[in-house]
Amino acid sequence: MTQRLVFIGDSITEDGRHIDDPYDLGTGYVARVARRRSEAGHADVVINTGIGGHRVVDLEARFDRDCLEHEPDLVSIHVGINDTWRRYDGGEATSVEAFEAAYRSMLTKATDAGARLVLIEPFLLALRPEQSEWRDDLDPKIEVVRALANEFDAQLVAADVAFTRAGWERDPAGLLWDGVHPTDAGRELLARTWCESVTL
Repeated sequence: MTQRLVFIGDSITEDGRHIDDPYDLGTGYVARVARRRSEAGHADVVINTGIGGHRVVDLEARFDRDCLEHEPDLVSIHVGINDTWRRYDGGEATSVEAFEAAYRSMLTKATDAGARLVLIEPFLLALRPEQSEWRDDLDPKIEVVRALANEFDAQLVAADVAFTRAGWERDPAGLLWDGVHPTDAGRELLARTWCESVTL
């Protein structure tokens, strides 16, 4: 049976796609997930609606248009790192409460539409000294994602765990070139972690 998988998120999801074409999967983890599933014999329709720089409020604002209008069987969401990043480089903080409320709104809409859910933890490897303090903001948001995954019976992709463990075993910059955006090795790690975590 053909399933429609919609991936929505920020630049980590967008990753090279032509932004006006949701059927262009780009060069990141979404394209690699699609390839892995195709090679395993799955006939999916995969749609990528990631847009660089977006925070949870941006995803919520375009969720109907960029996700639900595609009538997804499954919705995969990755968001959160920009909510942290903007606090430190632009003074635009997203409180934990606001993050949870916007995220919950999307999950409620997707559930009401009958879609299954996959939530990807936002992740970070602190390559620069100042990024270490980002954890004070990011870790509570990761906990929100985990709690919402449990509440909404969503499948959780523990990406922060995967990158942290991999960063112990090799040069972290070989996974996330700036501590946030994946290299080819990081893209492969994220795609593999997604496929190993998700049952369709």
